[in-house]
Amino acid sequence: MAEESSELEGPDFEKGVETETVADREMLLGHAFGEPVLVARRGDDLFGIGATCTHYGGPLAKGLMVDCTVRCPWHHARFDLRTGEAIAAPALNDVACYNIEKRGNRFFVTGKIDKKQARTPATSPASIVIVGAGGAGGAAAETLRREGYDGPVTMIGADEFLPYDRPNLSKDYLAGSAPEEWIPLRPPEFYSDQRIDTFTNMSVTAINAKTKEVTLSDGRSLGYGALLLATGAEPVRLKIPGDDLPHVCYLRTLTDSRRIIEKAKNARSAVVIGSSFIGLEVAWSLRERKLEVHVVGKHSLPLEKILGRDFGNLIRQTHEAHGVKFHLGRTPAAIQDRHVLLDDGTKLDCDLVVVGIGVRPNIKLAEEAGLATDNGVLVNEYLETNVPGIFAGGDIARWPDPRAGRIRVEHWVVAQRQGQTAARNMLGAHEPFVVPPFFWSNHFDLHIHYVGHGSGDDRSNVSGDLEAKNASVIFKSGDKLTAVASIGRDHENLEAEVALERGEEFRPS
Repeated sequence: MAEESSELEGPDFEKGVETETVADREMLLGHAFGEPVLVARRGDDLFGIGATCTHYGGPLAKGLMVDCTVRCPWHHARFDLRTGEAIAAPALNDVACYNIEKRGNRFFVTGKIDKKQARTPATSPASIVIVGAGGAGGAAAETLRREGYDGPVTMIGADEFLPYDRPNLSKDYLAGSAPEEWIPLRPPEFYSDQRIDTFTNMSVTAINAKTKEVTLSDGRSLGYGALLLATGAEPVRLKIPGDDLPHVCYLRTLTDSRRIIEKAKNARSAVVIGSSFIGLEVAWSLRERKLEVHVVGKHSLPLEKILGRDFGNLIRQTHEAHGVKFHLGRTPAAIQDRHVLLDDGTKLDCDLVVVGIGVRPNIKLAEEAGLATDNGVLVNEYLETNVPGIFAGGDIARWPDPRAGRIRVEHWVVAQRQGQTAARNMLGAHEPFVVPPFFWSNHFDLHIHYVGHGSGDDRSNVSGDLEAKNASVIFKSGDKLTAVASIGRDHENLEAEVALERGEEFRPS
């Protein structure tokens, strides 16, 4: 997260600004009433909203205006310029909306206004049950209320905590630079105020699609009018000697992250098994805590299949420059009290082992309920399963992406946005889920933005200077754009997102 700067930039909109200062389809950063304000123009209409993204404090003035919305350059949250409403995750809170008065050839910001209108859903199920309290489940519960649904909403989570900021568990929170009060997405009273019934430390053991009931792990039954499955994924477990030793950790939940932090306090060295995004973010975070860190990965370069060879080299070099030691093309053979033994006989000293070798979707509940599955729960473009009234979102959902075909991805922003879309569709919106997947990943001073969905067979082309950390890697299948990974080019990554959405050619700046 980032704290908002106390210095106000740009013109004082209370004193008035020449209207022509803001060109059509452009934005201007200024301030009013002691707060940063963004003014945008579309035709003859002027809109004013708060200029700071409510997710991590990103500068919306450096984002991208698309129709009557603005997209944050940091993590692609979207806001309605007409109302200030947060209309796409990861931002959940709205920004302020300001009244603008035109006087001759000048405009003035005269105060805050509330332009949100009450919504009435097209349909209202008798009740809605959400199985899972992660990114998709939490976003769905909030969206139901935003969309005007007034019926019972119940969210059931196997975790001991209500929805929290999962990406931070391997990033700033694990590194020690984000306090725990940043982790919950909402305080407990938010859910009671919104009349969202919540269960923690609770799972659903069965679904009866005929009677529209779920059975809880405590034996109770709960009826539903519509059901969202957002059961997430579980880490793939190592199966080698010593895999159950007390210093072996996995990272999926807040409890997991807390456990790693506690063990890191008394550790000098760590071995991270897995050179995935999670594994490498853990390596970065543990180096921030001054541990010696070894990364063991079975591939010749970290993330080469996803980001290509050039980017993979840069990631390795960045980590090595900060003291991370790589053991690539290797797998662990055994874990001992003070060592990890590799398949080539190498012994790595360590007090802590963190395993990050992938996750598997939790689809057993869906399978037993008779839902169609294939490496995930199969859904249509509206995120509805083969059983009417049952939807799926997040890590378990395998949906027909209009660009990449049927896919399942494990990205936080995708999960949240699918929860939002599924919620609207449970209320009769009939809204296809078509936005390109997006994620971000941090590695020391290397901040990666990735939009789209590429494959290991895609042709890649570098635009810019990777060594200078100012570049985009463009992935294509034939002549078709599939994905863009950027560093130091946040605005360009937003432009790539729009190109993917519209099926247009992408021309990097």
